[in-house]
Amino acid sequence: MLEKIQDRFTESIQIQIAAAELLPQSLSNAAHRIVACLLRGNKVIVCGHGRSYANAQLLVSHLLHKYDLDRPSFSALLLQFDGVLAGVLVQDNELVNIYRKQLQAVAKDGDIFITFSPTGNEEAVLNAIHSAKNEGLEIITFTSSRNDHTQGLLDDHDLEISMPSSSELRVIEGHQFCVNVLCELVDHLLFS
Repeated sequence: MLEKIQDRFTESIQIQIAAAELLPQSLSNAAHRIVACLLRGNKVIVCGHGRSYANAQLLVSHLLHKYDLDRPSFSALLLQFDGVLAGVLVQDNELVNIYRKQLQAVAKDGDIFITFSPTGNEEAVLNAIHSAKNEGLEIITFTSSRNDHTQGLLDDHDLEISMPSSSELRVIEGHQFCVNVLCELVDHLLFS
């Protein structure tokens, strides 16, 4: 049992070391894009599916409330995956459109759309990314090394933050760390 625990720590540390080599520029670019979006009076729209919904919630809570600094709230919106809407979409066999429908209702020119897609094949997230492309939104997506489906929808104007792992659980852990770093960078850019 202890060996298994040590193996999980080792695996996580190795992924973080690899991410530290690969992701700093992408995180810096993402922070600058979010700051520019907020300064022009737009909002950050976020979605995550399945286990990644928690990381989407965390990002929005950091932006709306605070990460570390006491500051005014930033304009951020979480696309929901609960309640009556999800139930109705399940009943109508349209759950794959849950984020797309919400995004089409709230997105405005100049907003940023951020997704969390650890496996890269979450159909509801892919549909929302496709919709965001049609709306002309800038996209920042948190993915993994299994991101072929997501990459096929992105272009040079979009930003991918890809954790160097194919383990969904390690990717979600890495995304959470990246969310914290990203929010620290946003605060730094705006208030330092």
